[in-house]
Amino acid sequence: MSHTLPPLAIYVHIPWCVRKCPYCDFNSHATRAEDIPETEFLAQIHRDIKQDSALAQGRLADAVFFGGGTPSLMSAEGIGQIIQWLRHYIGLTDDAEVTLEANPGTFEKEKFAGFRQAGVNRLSIGVQSFQDRFLTTLGRIHSADNAIAAIEQAKTVGFDNFNIDLMHGLPAQTEADALADINQAIALEPTHISWYQLTIEQNTEFYRQPPALPEDDTLWDIQQAGQDRLAEAGYSQYEVSAYAKDNRHSQHNLNYWRYGDYLGIGPGAHGKFTTIHDGIDIIRTRKTRLPKDYLNKARPLLRIEEPVAKADRPFDYFINTLRIREPVSLNHFQAATGVPVTEIEPVLNELQNKGWIERRDDIFHTTDTGFLYLNDLLSYWLSES
Repeated sequence: MSHTLPPLAIYVHIPWCVRKCPYCDFNSHATRAEDIPETEFLAQIHRDIKQDSALAQGRLADAVFFGGGTPSLMSAEGIGQIIQWLRHYIGLTDDAEVTLEANPGTFEKEKFAGFRQAGVNRLSIGVQSFQDRFLTTLGRIHSADNAIAAIEQAKTVGFDNFNIDLMHGLPAQTEADALADINQAIALEPTHISWYQLTIEQNTEFYRQPPALPEDDTLWDIQQAGQDRLAEAGYSQYEVSAYAKDNRHSQHNLNYWRYGDYLGIGPGAHGKFTTIHDGIDIIRTRKTRLPKDYLNKARPLLRIEEPVAKADRPFDYFINTLRIREPVSLNHFQAATGVPVTEIEPVLNELQNKGWIERRDDIFHTTDTGFLYLNDLLSYWLSES
């Protein structure tokens, strides 16, 4: 079988935020905006991009995602400079999606007009809730009014493609509370809504002092009512927690879920790249994590490379591709991983017997039951593969 390299995306990590939220386990560090060492950081990002440019292997990237932290703390000039370097050293397609995560508490109309002019064409706005009492519980620095104003201002400066992040399953949240958040989001007419359940992660304040979360029956009711309301408003669920209108899917995230390659630029950023010689090799990468180490000019920008063993590739592939509501091609699986389909037939047969997948020739998809219990499905796959 001949092999071709998968599509390419780029993730750029900006590690600073105004305040560390109690539920956040990301590589983020509370810093005042005026204390961000932007000049030194940009110099290292420049080195990082040049270092990783060879991994593109001639491909143009069709999506860039600035995540964090709070990337909107950076200047528009700084973000624009990074985009220019990406275009110069790697190359972006003419219609590349360039997303910037933004916190409503850091929104300035003129600054965001600058982001737009610099090449950002999509925003992901971290609202989490439109109710002040929940925002206080979540440690957010903005109010509900701030969030609404920021979104309206984003639309005013020309952003017609934007995502609103919302959480559900919050402490003391009811079904009515959750629907109120969804209805407010819908009224603001985003092209995309990420609606996901609060989970308690290790190394967070909520893990050390867990809040009382709604009971399972309430969580179930919230999930079902929210999905129904989003569908009624024209937002189709194409991934576990992603809903898009008019097919305005997140191209960057779709690249993850379709097992594409991506370069991880910035402190702690993770990446994946494929090489093709006699066969296929898949390598996962990660960068120096702490900002102080990343900014240290006396040490190299560490890129730790970890090959994905052939035995681990089925799980590595399906943990991504089964998150989205589209059929999986077994021909694509074999081409992307180098693992023959015959090696995974026993697992496919078992999943089909359980009613978790339906298969026709080289195509299969998760059933509604399989998608509902996706974690169980994946755990079963891991134990069997």
